[in-house]
Amino acid sequence: MNTLAADHAACAEALKKSGSSFALPIRLLPEAKRRGTTALYAFCRIADDLVDDAADEATASSGLAAFSAATEAALAGHAVEDPVLRAVADTVRRFAIPATCLRDILAGVRMDLTQRRYATFGDLERYCSRVASAVGVAAIHVWGYTDPEAIVLSHDCGIAFQLTNILRDIPEDLGRERIYLPHEDFAACGCMEDDLVAGRLGPGFTRLAALEVERAAGFYARAAAIDGMLSTDGRGVFRAMFGLYRSMLAAVRRTGPGIFTSRVRPSRPRLLAAAAATLLCGTRSLR
Repeated sequence: MNTLAADHAACAEALKKSGSSFALPIRLLPEAKRRGTTALYAFCRIADDLVDDAADEATASSGLAAFSAATEAALAGHAVEDPVLRAVADTVRRFAIPATCLRDILAGVRMDLTQRRYATFGDLERYCSRVASAVGVAAIHVWGYTDPEAIVLSHDCGIAFQLTNILRDIPEDLGRERIYLPHEDFAACGCMEDDLVAGRLGPGFTRLAALEVERAAGFYARAAAIDGMLSTDGRGVFRAMFGLYRSMLAAVRRTGPGIFTSRVRPSRPRLLAAAAATLLCGTRSLR
């Protein structure tokens, strides 16, 4: 017999197996909020894997379509087989998360099926808003917030985190024939996407790496203000996640143009130290 406890346990197992750096910050939350946040993570993990791990585009498309339909059924209160969807539907109801957050996440993941290049930063920001900012908005509903401005700043935080992921994973994404950095940025720095594909990494790539890092840093600077708008529970987990990701961006900065040839892999002790420092001292410790 299915129970909500078992459904949430399945989400916790998914988080454990993923090895995600989010696992430790999430432990800072009290049980109900920890379960809700873990359900959101498991939902996103399934959606990502349906696209990234599929044998071909047709398989990914059909799998994502079925998952989207099942998500809508779960949100409508219908019985579904997937324990993660049962858990995330419970989370949406329990914490009054806008259902549009889940729909936006799926719409963003769907973009990866067909869009492999971005002309402008505005185009890329729209993608990041769906796959990352929507997650942040959902998460702060679980954690609790005291100022509606936190919703707006969650957008900036999601963009900051997703830009960091993009800069960390450039070679890996290139292997999937995806280049997320905008064409206009390549052109402004005197290089082209085809240069990256061919391995022609001239001086323009140093400028490109610096441009992208500074842009991400601007989003972190704005997002830091969320720290004072969250519940006590939410502030701890936000600080730890902020510290982890801000430290990752620092590793990207240190790597410079090397981000175009090797995935950035900051040491786990360094990441955990950054998370601990931010947890204790606040987001100002990493500005």
